[in-house]
Amino acid sequence: MGTTSVLPRRLHDAFRLAADAGFDGIEIMITSDRDTHDPRVIGALSERYQMPVLSIHAPVLFFSTYVFGRNPRVKLERSLAIAGAVGARTVVVHPPYRWQRRTAAGLVETVRELQQRSGITIAVENMFPVTVRGRDTRAYAPDWNPGTLDIAALTLDFSHAALAGVSALDLAQQWGDRLRHVHLCDGSTTEPNDRLLDEHLVPGRGAQPVVEVLRLLADRRFDGAVIAEINSRACGVDDGQRLDWLRETLAFARRHTAGASADDQAASAGERAPTS
Repeated sequence: MGTTSVLPRRLHDAFRLAADAGFDGIEIMITSDRDTHDPRVIGALSERYQMPVLSIHAPVLFFSTYVFGRNPRVKLERSLAIAGAVGARTVVVHPPYRWQRRTAAGLVETVRELQQRSGITIAVENMFPVTVRGRDTRAYAPDWNPGTLDIAALTLDFSHAALAGVSALDLAQQWGDRLRHVHLCDGSTTEPNDRLLDEHLVPGRGAQPVVEVLRLLADRRFDGAVIAEINSRACGVDDGQRLDWLRETLAFARRHTAGASADDQAASAGERAPTS
């Protein structure tokens, strides 16, 4: 099953590390690294390392504000085009920021239209409330929890659930079969808190009910992708330690999804280029 965020390493390193760790595929986040924009580069690396691209993450974070322009719809359309070119079956996108009013108002319709047109699953990811001096700034719209919207495919991120002060198991149960994609990691809490720290811990090192969610997916015979998205900045240039973390994450995922058949398990590696 799932794989890896390899910050601060770049695209080539992500493929190499994913292959060395034994993952079955890779998720690529589109960033300012131009290699992540080029299906030819991605395809060549995929072939070289025998590492299929299972999913593409649209450039929706602050550090990729200007990637593919500032229009969220254009960003999503170009991400879908890359996914189609490299054979990825899923594109992950975040709910819009509050100030992107037009995009937020049309999110459900846009996702439905582009998914139908492309034939590629668009899985909207849970984010979190951003609280300033005890007040929710409503940073994401229509909601940080896409499960409240009429959207057919959702991505569950454990670290984001921790930031929201909720249990990822509660989200998984509420979403039901709409849960189609997982970013496997951990967070240090399941309770509301004032910390704005997106930890993306190795699963099992935090407080989120990661084991319970993986077992729930196994019981459902989940056939989506589980993407290990751990923050490995602390490893610096020590790829030996980074590889150990990736292997630990992969072993964790496989151990707790053992109830699912091999055909129902899609393992993959998520790549994020450096932000600093």
